[in-house]
Amino acid sequence: MTPFDHSRLRVFPLAERRSLTRVEDILIATDAPVPSLPGPVMEAVDRTARDIRRAREHGASVMLIYGAHLLRNGAALLLDQLMAGGWLTHLATNGAGTIHDWEYAWLGRSTEKVEDNVATGTFGAWDETGRNLHLALLAGGLRQEGYGQALGRFIAEDGCTLPPAEELAMMISSFPADPVASAAVDLYTAMHRHSLEPGRHEIVHRWKQASILASAFHHDVPITVHPGIGYDIVACHPMFNGAVIGRAAELDFKRFSASVDGLDNGVVLSIGSAIMGPQVFEKSLSCVHNLRRQDGRPNVTGHSLHVVDLQDGGGWDWTQGEPPKSNPAYYLRFCKSYSRMGGTMHYVQADNAAFVHALARELTR
Repeated sequence: MTPFDHSRLRVFPLAERRSLTRVEDILIATDAPVPSLPGPVMEAVDRTARDIRRAREHGASVMLIYGAHLLRNGAALLLDQLMAGGWLTHLATNGAGTIHDWEYAWLGRSTEKVEDNVATGTFGAWDETGRNLHLALLAGGLRQEGYGQALGRFIAEDGCTLPPAEELAMMISSFPADPVASAAVDLYTAMHRHSLEPGRHEIVHRWKQASILASAFHHDVPITVHPGIGYDIVACHPMFNGAVIGRAAELDFKRFSASVDGLDNGVVLSIGSAIMGPQVFEKSLSCVHNLRRQDGRPNVTGHSLHVVDLQDGGGWDWTQGEPPKSNPAYYLRFCKSYSRMGGTMHYVQADNAAFVHALARELTR
């Protein structure tokens, strides 16, 4: 079977897209009134805040794993406040979380009507989004940066600088076994195929305040990205390169695992990440335990896991472990996987931005 020819994909200016959300409409100010929340949700907020305070007193990791909707619901400034206060030591998101992040930072608008645009072959076919995300990861690859750090830097510093082709050729020929050589090959090839000139590529991001990635880069808080090849709209662009994405994501998984290794008495806060969060966390925790057992160290212990989503949790008390397979709640991956990860797991059904708003107010008051 002949592979699909991505080089023939036609892409369009992002400004021509009918974007459904705007920064000025969604961004929640840190001094805005906190929405009224039901009693059980406020109890969950208080419990989460207590656990985070205890974790920071112990110098333990506090990891926030979030899906794209937390960003799209306007929580960027709230997370900036939490990072500035030292309450979060690691953030992690999926590919969609970075795409909306970049589009808000550059254009001030994001999201599209999927059904209509798939029908016309224009879903995801936006030139600047695919081009600049790849540009950020290509440049970051030479610095051995993961996806989150590379794109966060790209937004914070308004672009990147590409070396001359001769310099890349020297890296490749002189250090073929060095990990940076493969990054240099990908950049060399992309510059040739997609007319990327050496030198400074100035991409001004006028809405940096709406970017969680840029905020994490500014506060020097690790932010990792865990995409799937073909999951995200950058796959609808002629520059789509799974090797570039995979290299950056591999580095981020290793950084994620380093934070998991610091979770003794720590906190995992998973908000709106129904698949990526539990799947990545369980593999990472297994890797950490593998090395700990080789080193004669005990498993991660004393940690708490706080899972927030809009679904009702199946009516199951997840502090008691997972339900039997005969119970439909067993098939809620975002609950079941975390309930298997040791520590104490709590689930709360809540609006994600409202929960984070209340949590930020509690921790920073």
